[in-house]
Amino acid sequence: MTKKEHWVTARGCVYSAHYHFVWCTKYRRHVLVDKIADDLKLLHEKIAKEKGVIIVTQEIMPDHVHLFITMHPKFSPANIVKIFKGITAKKLFEMHPEIRNKLWNDHLWNPSYYVGTCGDTTKDVVQMYIETQKVK
Repeated sequence: MTKKEHWVTARGCVYSAHYHFVWCTKYRRHVLVDKIADDLKLLHEKIAKEKGVIIVTQEIMPDHVHLFITMHPKFSPANIVKIFKGITAKKLFEMHPEIRNKLWNDHLWNPSYYVGTCGDTTKDVVQMYIETQKVK
């Protein structure tokens, strides 16, 4: 795969921005198992398709989620995680009401999350490229 294949062309921009998100269930309860985990993966894929987000990979652990995605720069990480967490919580409670017994106050997700970014180059390469642009 060439570098160009990692780029996404959109109206007004070309981007290659990858985000690694991690968020946990409330109280780190082990509720994301079996059919619930399978349904959550499908919900992620549906949300991604609707929002124009590319899921590079995902993994559902019993008490947390890993999503590695590429998304248009119009989305902020805070907004996209809010979308994924909000929709999936609502839908999973509808599909699997039994998980309410393991959680309190109808909250599936811990309010916090982790986000890390990466692209096709390292930060050192970008820094050197910028610093060598101006010829003295």
